[in-house]
Amino acid sequence: MNELKATTNPLLDTTGLPRFAEIRPEHITPAVDALLNDADAALAQATSDAVPPDYDALSAVLDVASERLSCAWGAVGHLSAVADTPELRAAYNENMPKVVDFHTRVGADEALFAKYKAVLASPRSASLSAPRRKALGNAIRDFRLSGAELQGAAKTRFAELQDRQAELGQKFSEHVLDATDGYACFASDDEVAGLPQDVKQAALAAAQAVDRPGYKFTLHMPSFIPVMQYAENRALREKVYTAYATRASEFGPAELDNSALMRELLQLRQEEAVLLGYANAAEVSLVPKMAGSPAEVVSFLTDLAHRARPGAERDLAELREFAATELGLPDLQAWDMPFASERLKEKRYAFSEQEVKQYFTEVKVLEGLFHIIETVFEVRIRPDTAPVWHPSVRFFRIERQGSGDAAPQLVGQFYLDLHARPGKRPGAWMDDVLGRWARPEGALQTPVAHLVCNFTPPAIVDGKERPALLTHDDLTTLFHEFGHGLQHMLTQIDDIGVAGISGVEWDAVELPSQFMENFCWEWDVLKHLTAHVDTGEPMPRALFDRMLAAKNFHSGLQTLRQVELSLIDMRLHTEANAAERIAELQAAVRAEVCVIQPPAFSRSLHTFSHIFDGGYAAGYYSYKWAEVLSADAWGAFEESAGAEGGVLNVETGRRYRQNVLETGGSRSTMESFKAFRGREPNIDALLRHQGLA
Repeated sequence: MNELKATTNPLLDTTGLPRFAEIRPEHITPAVDALLNDADAALAQATSDAVPPDYDALSAVLDVASERLSCAWGAVGHLSAVADTPELRAAYNENMPKVVDFHTRVGADEALFAKYKAVLASPRSASLSAPRRKALGNAIRDFRLSGAELQGAAKTRFAELQDRQAELGQKFSEHVLDATDGYACFASDDEVAGLPQDVKQAALAAAQAVDRPGYKFTLHMPSFIPVMQYAENRALREKVYTAYATRASEFGPAELDNSALMRELLQLRQEEAVLLGYANAAEVSLVPKMAGSPAEVVSFLTDLAHRARPGAERDLAELREFAATELGLPDLQAWDMPFASERLKEKRYAFSEQEVKQYFTEVKVLEGLFHIIETVFEVRIRPDTAPVWHPSVRFFRIERQGSGDAAPQLVGQFYLDLHARPGKRPGAWMDDVLGRWARPEGALQTPVAHLVCNFTPPAIVDGKERPALLTHDDLTTLFHEFGHGLQHMLTQIDDIGVAGISGVEWDAVELPSQFMENFCWEWDVLKHLTAHVDTGEPMPRALFDRMLAAKNFHSGLQTLRQVELSLIDMRLHTEANAAERIAELQAAVRAEVCVIQPPAFSRSLHTFSHIFDGGYAAGYYSYKWAEVLSADAWGAFEESAGAEGGVLNVETGRRYRQNVLETGGSRSTMESFKAFRGREPNIDALLRHQGLA
């Protein structure tokens, strides 16, 4: 890679952090072509006699070139998720097949597979470190799952399947984004009764920005959720709900309908599973996970549904009675549920989400969150500088104090992109920029992460910027994503394939994220995260107590919703001809586990990006599976809460950090959990935390 190219094309400069501010669509094709040429040359060299079957030798040639490609392509993919434009999308879609094809060829290369098997069979493999042996074992497993043992037409077809699935998944997400961005409705003064003042101000400004009278509402979460929770106008709620529930389906523009994509994706996944010698796609999905079989997952989910159902039935009966007697809604509909639930919660617990939100200013929340991380995990978080893709994005570094007079040690860095905006994919996520790696060239590469949310941005009121406010749900989302980020950034493993989140079983990857949510329910913690937006006063203890009392409000219904989605996911990826029976399977699961049925027009699966383009295919159960682990892990902090620091106990935090976060994917999650807790996990803590015990 010559210096001139790296200077003129920012994607070819992989010596540091991505030059996000400089990357343009026209840079993508020449950079990808150059990086692929280098990677292809590295693959040819790695499989030749010039490179011995030695772990370090192979890594020095192939991993270096592959990582350079992955980092550049990762920057392109990230921009497509947070700053989408037609030009960027076109360039991404043009180059994606080439990148997928390369990774498919690497994964299925017989000569490379033979080299890795020779490394494993060598007597010297016994002297490899435990993390390196784990990385090597994962590599052998992944070669088999990538079709390395296939021959002839089967191998060719397998490669075609990878290309087509990547294309379909990208189209699925594009349709969701475009359907979300493409909707707006405008309401009059009379129609916005009940909405919080800050929501109305934002909607008024949005309408004025497009020279329209009234208030503009969209399907982005900061706009959609308040309408569903607070709008007294039932017709407005129904209108917005219907638009949301039918996104990317046959009820909207034909070019954004995901129906055919879903069918084809399921068909291709089933075909791929058969090629690999498995009965269905779920069996393939579970090979690198903790759960042993689809039957084990279904048994877990069915048991959880059985335990949650009595509570869910009580929740629904109470809500229906309240809606009928207090709200004049005897025929409770899906667009009434959030509204009625919020009113019932306000009456029972004497607080509203709007009241709570006034205490969670973004600045104070981040200050408190950083304090928790610094205290429990013995690090420091400091502002840092890096090129960014939007003016609201911030960049930070995590350091560990050096001994004596030594300078602080860089542990990791992260980008923080918190606000919703057009062109940004809905939802919240953590993604890696760089992984920790003792590079073959000799340098230690420290990890870098993206932390992305879609919160309401700061509002302009009377010409002045008012601090961004977070709901308590926003707060838990932020802590959740930071949990992922901490596992990625605090790792002390030097082998990139098993450092941080790499190599962690997919059904355990939510352990650190769900663990962090627990801090949001501790008074000694929460009080330091609050300052009223107008007065600066901390949240009153009485308000927190009412929130805590409401913590498990409708937890039965919420648990059944997660079980419903998880079971639909598993059945779509296990049952014969599922691709032709999507609606039928969804209806069957709902009849089995749900206590309330959504409207017939609801097309929630058409925007279920988790399983159609998010890596959770036959794996959505992971959220509940990992919640057992995270609740039990939090139990250790509850048990030490009487000691110095309460739940911010440094000793317990150190054990958790060293045994779970720092080890990453270098050993099984069960080994890490037992090293931390001294035993295997059980479900009791989860049921207790959710009020279902």
